[in-house]
Amino acid sequence: MNRELAVVLVSGGMDSCVTAAVANEEYRLAFLHVNYGQRTETRELRAFNEIADHYKAEKRLTISIEHLKVIGGSALTDENIPVPEADPSQSAVQNPPVPTPWQQSGQSAIPATYVPFRNAHLLSIAVSWAEVIGATKIFIGAVEEDSSGYPDCREVFYTAFNKVIEMGTKPETRVDIVTPLIHLKKSAIVLKGMELGAPFRLTWSCYQNNDRACGRCESCILRLKGFKGAGMDDPIPYEEIPHGRR
Repeated sequence: MNRELAVVLVSGGMDSCVTAAVANEEYRLAFLHVNYGQRTETRELRAFNEIADHYKAEKRLTISIEHLKVIGGSALTDENIPVPEADPSQSAVQNPPVPTPWQQSGQSAIPATYVPFRNAHLLSIAVSWAEVIGATKIFIGAVEEDSSGYPDCREVFYTAFNKVIEMGTKPETRVDIVTPLIHLKKSAIVLKGMELGAPFRLTWSCYQNNDRACGRCESCILRLKGFKGAGMDDPIPYEEIPHGRR
């Protein structure tokens, strides 16, 4: 059977890797990675390429949009804004679930690691590429149920963006955004990845380290919580192994 082509946004993290595994079940793969001046840009790019190699992606494209770093406003792109960390004595692994790092620090709603309107930029690039290469789907590993709480990770955002695609592309273009993980808990994402043979060992989620994951930032905490909830060991190296992780 001649499978259709799908663009898969692959950051190099756990969620995007599992999303790639889901897309691989039914589609030919065109992997897209976007550098935006984030702290772990080099490490994430390495993860992207290794995951692309693993899935033998038919096409791959790396784009740089460093204007997001120039714009700033996020702990991921501005060195003057510290990456929020959880209290190591209250790790998500030891006593799940734990208040997210920005809640522990007294912040409300949106964490400092939110990159203003980032996913709209990523999707716009993906739509442009999809229209050129004839892809019919855009897969993105957005998670609303058990995530950092970013506004551009909500299902309603992707529903609206699908309408934007419909209104803003050629009449014959048929491209839809697919968010297969949007309602899954982190533990369910881990189990889904294990079921599909996703190469978690190749992924990188830490917001601030490029060699060994810190184990303290919100992304590490959510990841560790997911593996713990799934009864699995996280295969990547950590600077600190929170009590009870293994």
